[in-house]
Amino acid sequence: MRQPQLPRITLFAPFANALRTLRLRVLTPSAPRSVAKHANASRRDSGCLTTSGFRSQFSSLILAGLLLTTVACGYHTAGHVVTLPENVKTLAIPAFINQSQTYRIEQTLTSAVVHEFTTRTHYHILNEASDAADATLRGTVLTTSTSPLTYDSQTGRAESILVVVSIRVSLVDHKGKVLFQIPSYVFREQYQVSQEPSSFFEEDSPAMGRLSRDFAQSFVSSVLEGF
Repeated sequence: MRQPQLPRITLFAPFANALRTLRLRVLTPSAPRSVAKHANASRRDSGCLTTSGFRSQFSSLILAGLLLTTVACGYHTAGHVVTLPENVKTLAIPAFINQSQTYRIEQTLTSAVVHEFTTRTHYHILNEASDAADATLRGTVLTTSTSPLTYDSQTGRAESILVVVSIRVSLVDHKGKVLFQIPSYVFREQYQVSQEPSSFFEEDSPAMGRLSRDFAQSFVSSVLEGF
């Protein structure tokens, strides 16, 4: 009468090799040291894991897992907000000052920043400086620039550009205490263009709208996460 066959179980290679090594040592306890040494050398040459090698790799796997966990804990998810000091309830954001060569860019950026604060936080936002504000956020656009990154091989026209905006920003409470200050906050982003790079900063253009939204998201995150 034939014995029923049990289903075969395939083990992960390192664990299977380790089990075979342990079984060999149990079945041949009286083997001479020279034979055992030769067997271990053969197993190493063939790529098999000894018990010590298995423990070493298992420890490495545990260490790698811990490192991945540590890195993951330091990751900030989208929408993460660190609030300003608790006494700040009303925030004034007067129009930024423009010292760059880009016409009216300060108005576009100010509007985008006000909108970002309004949608992402619970603060009451004022569009001008006021004694009623607990803190005032001021900005000065220092420089703007565009530089081609890639070109169309047939026409030679720029396909993508790097946009750089530099701004000085400070957040001061109603007593004059500086809560947050960056002498030169630099925003860099790559954009695809369908026209000359020189027209990128034209007022009310779709490109300018994308820039202002991206700038506001990055800028407001920097302010909020400074606390």
